[in-house]
Amino acid sequence: MSAGALGPVFLAYVALIGTVVAATLMRRLPRRAALTGLAGLLVWLAYAGAIGYSGLLSDPTVRPPGMAILVAPILTCLVGWVGVGSFGGLLVRYVPLSVILLLQSFRVGVEVVLHLLWQAGRLPHLMTLEGGNVEIIIALTAPLLAWITMRGQHRSKLVWLWNVAGLLSLLNVVARAVLTAPGPLNLIHADVPNLAMGQFPFSFIPGFMVPLALILHVLAFRAMRTASS
Repeated sequence: MSAGALGPVFLAYVALIGTVVAATLMRRLPRRAALTGLAGLLVWLAYAGAIGYSGLLSDPTVRPPGMAILVAPILTCLVGWVGVGSFGGLLVRYVPLSVILLLQSFRVGVEVVLHLLWQAGRLPHLMTLEGGNVEIIIALTAPLLAWITMRGQHRSKLVWLWNVAGLLSLLNVVARAVLTAPGPLNLIHADVPNLAMGQFPFSFIPGFMVPLALILHVLAFRAMRTASS
């Protein structure tokens, strides 16, 4: 499948994941908090989409780099609002840890897209499972960890270790993406440069998918800490 043909399919997947997150908020949280979360989600998606569509990410002359313009505000808001803020406290109070872990299975679709982008010549082999990106293993085991927590084992060492492994896996693929992308940090000269992450709609991967995976891990740790106190 060409990158052009894959674009609409991936955009539909982004919409699906966004809908799942929105439905989780509306179902689990009190109405006022749910509406606040939904508004934040919509702003997040709109911002990530606008920056990706603007072409800033593929313009090497932009300073600060377009990727920093995309990712830095999103991570700052998520960490402050959800990671350590009161809204995150509401999430871990009303959303079961099993649901938080199960949501990580969305990463399967992302890894399939990365593989197809590699086949289309828009990503290096290093970004695939065969090249050392083990994200799909984390995603496929997420339902198992969700099942373990449903049995009441919130303090299971396995759950903690899985979350650590998930964070390390995420760091691994982000590092590969950054170091193979065109620009001053292009320190790994792979078979092909990482071009797709700077192009819409695949810019939703660094703008939405990666931050979502990160904040779900943060929430999982926060929920486990709350359960053990």
